[in-house]
Amino acid sequence: MRVYLPATVAMLRDLVDTGEFVPVGGTGFALTPALRESYATGDTEELEYSAMLDAARGSLRLIAGDEKAVPRRAVVSVDVPDAKLRPDLDFSVVKLSGPVPMKLVAAIHLDTSEAEDDVRAAADVIDAADLGDPDAEFALGGAEDHELAWYAAQELPFLLELM
Repeated sequence: MRVYLPATVAMLRDLVDTGEFVPVGGTGFALTPALRESYATGDTEELEYSAMLDAARGSLRLIAGDEKAVPRRAVVSVDVPDAKLRPDLDFSVVKLSGPVPMKLVAAIHLDTSEAEDDVRAAADVIDAADLGDPDAEFALGGAEDHELAWYAAQELPFLLELM
């Protein structure tokens, strides 16, 4: 199953250093049966993209409140044999039982430097956006207007070196 794991740049550095990714609380996002049922239309690619965007929003939560965090959303895409479905939390939420080794990492998705101001602004108001504050939702939309860049797992050390 392809699972999208919210991350920060610091977590990506840990992945390179240790060779494994430790998802916060074991939480990830995937194309689950509940997510598929929640959409009237959409092919597999569109629904997986939706799950990835859920993980990108999770990345904002990890950045929120951490002034030292690099303000770039990061998502680690992994292919794992087992993930526990958690539709009680949200349509795309899954739980992993432990760390994911680098060999299971399919790709890294990361904001470019142009997104940093918008990501910081969105991270600062992510909770207010969830509660329906229109100004916060506008700030969140500013960050989500930036497409995450795609990188192969083997590119990660070089990408981090350039940051």
